[in-house]
Amino acid sequence: MPGLHPEVEPYRVHRLPVEPPHVLHVEECGRPDGLPALFLHGGPGAGCEPVHRRFFDPSRYRAVLFDQRGCGRSRPHAALEGNTTWALVEDIERIRAHLGIERWLVFGGSWGSTLALAYAEAHPERVLALVLRGIFLCRERDIRWFYQSGADRIHPEHWREFVSFIPETERGDLVRAYHRRLTADDAALRLEAARRWALWEARCATLRPDPGLEAHFAEPEHALALARIECHYFVHGAFLAPNQLLREAHRLHGIPGVIVHGRYDVVCPVEQAFALHEAWPGAELVVVPDAGHAASEPGIAAALVAATDRLADRLS
Repeated sequence: MPGLHPEVEPYRVHRLPVEPPHVLHVEECGRPDGLPALFLHGGPGAGCEPVHRRFFDPSRYRAVLFDQRGCGRSRPHAALEGNTTWALVEDIERIRAHLGIERWLVFGGSWGSTLALAYAEAHPERVLALVLRGIFLCRERDIRWFYQSGADRIHPEHWREFVSFIPETERGDLVRAYHRRLTADDAALRLEAARRWALWEARCATLRPDPGLEAHFAEPEHALALARIECHYFVHGAFLAPNQLLREAHRLHGIPGVIVHGRYDVVCPVEQAFALHEAWPGAELVVVPDAGHAASEPGIAAALVAATDRLADRLS
C-alpha cells in the first residue's frame, strides 16, 4: 500500500493469558516512549497483519497490536468459548494495565470500529482519540444487508456461490444456517463452509477485484477463524443491545475522532458512517470517493495515515 509508514518489526512481544483457555498475542512497535495507540483488527476473527503496523509513524507512536480471542497467533485457534464483545473489551483493559498505559488512541476498522466504539463508550476516560474505518454498527439491519438481502444484488455471481451451499429450506436465515455448519462435528463440512463464507466477504471488500485478498481469505486457517468467529458473533447480535453503539455515542463527547469510509463500501454501506457522525458530530467524517471497504485501498490507506499523523501533532 503506497503512502504508509515504513515497515517495522515489534520491539516487544507478549503472550498474555486472559480468561481460560485464551492466550493473546500482543506486540509493541515504534518507540517505547511514543504516543500510545491501540490497533483493533477486523472480522471478528481476522487477526493482525504486519502491514497494520504501518498506519502509525514509528518515530512518534508506541503502537500496540493484538490478535483477538481465537484468531491470528492467539490461542486456541478458532475458539468460540468465552468469545464475546464484552470479553474483548475486558481484554483491552487488561492489555492497557499490563503495559502501564494510562490513555491511548484507539484505531479500528470494520469490526475493529465496532469494538473500538464499544470500548470507548464503556471506558471514555481511557481514550485519547479514535480513528475508525469502514463503520460497522452491528445492527440487525447491517448484518442482514450483507448476509441475507442487499449486497446480493450488487455481487449476484459471488452470492450464488455463497448461498448455493445452503439448502433452499434453510435460506430464510443464512447466518444461522452457516452457524450450524461452522460448528458441526464434520471437519470437512466446517472448512468448506468457512471457505465460502470468507470468499464472499473478500470478493465484496474492494472496489476492484483483488485476487491476493481472495487467496489470503481462502487460506484454511484464516478462513476457519474468520468464518467461525464472525458467524458466532452475528448469530448473537454481536452481544450488543439493539442500536447500542449509536444510543451510547453521547459518551464520546469531547473525544477527538476521524471516521474514514469508502463511498462504495458493499460490506458496510456508507450510511453507517453518516449515522455515527450524526450521533457524534465532534468527529471528522472523511468519505473516500473511489473506494470500497478494505483498508488496503489507496484512498482509504492515505486517509488513515493522514489521520494518525494529524492526531500525533495534536496529542503530542
